[in-house]
Amino acid sequence: MPFDLRKKNSKLWSHKRISYLNSEISQSMKQVRFHDAPVSGGGQSQNGKFSYGYASSQGHGGARVAEYVKQNLFSNLIKHPKFISDTRSAIADAYSHTDSELLKSENNEIKDAGSTASTAILVGDRLLVANVGDSRAVICRGGTAIPVSRDHKPNQTDERRRIEDAGGFVMWAGTWRVGGVLAVSRAFGDRLLKQYVVADPEIQEEKVDNTLEFLVLASDGLWDVVSNEEAVSMSKAILDPEEAAKKLLQEADQRGSADNITVVVVRFLAKQEESNKTTSA
Repeated sequence: MPFDLRKKNSKLWSHKRISYLNSEISQSMKQVRFHDAPVSGGGQSQNGKFSYGYASSQGHGGARVAEYVKQNLFSNLIKHPKFISDTRSAIADAYSHTDSELLKSENNEIKDAGSTASTAILVGDRLLVANVGDSRAVICRGGTAIPVSRDHKPNQTDERRRIEDAGGFVMWAGTWRVGGVLAVSRAFGDRLLKQYVVADPEIQEEKVDNTLEFLVLASDGLWDVVSNEEAVSMSKAILDPEEAAKKLLQEADQRGSADNITVVVVRFLAKQEESNKTTSA
């Protein structure tokens, strides 16, 4: 069950007992805001394990790299020989290979561009979340908001050390930036800063059980103005994940988010089915 949001960079697959959820968010340094009408949609996985919804408003330009990642990252992942036996290493290899092939494909491109990525892979009862950049994943487990990714910012102690050890520098230019240019320390693309801005993902794993209620994947356009706890609180009472995603997008826009906003909400149906049984009893 694929869905494809061109320019909005969201994709979901489901096949038998293995499901894939991917939200890829473009990163751009342009400060021009466009006002395309928001788009949204949703559905349910073929295996009945989760329902999903998305909402997105176009903000900044520079979607070329995000489009490339959307088209290639997951195909590289599912073709990896260790996808089932060693999913973590397969994810890391897929990120690295996608970035390398992207840079090769852009030899004739003059404009430098990049993309953050936040991905969630569901394999059986394992949820593996990987990210580069500042798109973020947050789960609701037992009613509590729990971040399952870390924003990659240049001023983080370990990230700054890595950049400086590679010969780069971090400076304040409205916010902390690599080389005074880029406000994230990991990303796809960004050829001119590639020595310092790597595409090595951090991966966190969660067990899918009846305490795991839903997952929110979103770009920094949401997280700049809405906290993890607020996002979970606003989504909790909205059973339709598309409506929950639209609610978060609208809230971020009303709070004056200056960046593009893309939100994906995934509800794990085991928890919902348990609640329904309790109610009917």
